Amino acid sequence: MDFPGFIQRFPGLETPFAKEDVTIRALGSDDGMVAFFHFHRDVLLPPHSHLGQWGTVIEGEIELTIGDQTRVYRVGQSYDIPAGVEHSARIKAGAKVIDVFEEGDRYPLTR
Repeated sequence: MDFPGFIQRFPGLETPFAKEDVTIRALGSDDGMVAFFHFHRDVLLPPHSHLGQWGTVIEGEIELTIGDQTRVYRVGQSYDIPAGVEHSARIKAGAKVIDVFEEGDRYPLTR
């Protein structure tokens, strides 16, 4: 399933991911950011931390390490990453996730 056309028209994000690895569309406000990720290739996200993040898997699967706990998340499963907690991920090609960030300026929006 592709994200609906109106979501595909949302701005992109400037992230550390290579553009050929992932398509990202997002909306942001002073209070938070919602990002729609479609991963085209396997991606490793190194350990890092920031303000709070919540997400849900729409397609595929991701392996998240949050603090010292590693778990695989599949379609329909959600995760909550508290502010300041170090986390990392292994994201499989084909995965689609929606992430909501506490930081409205987590990543710059692009057109």
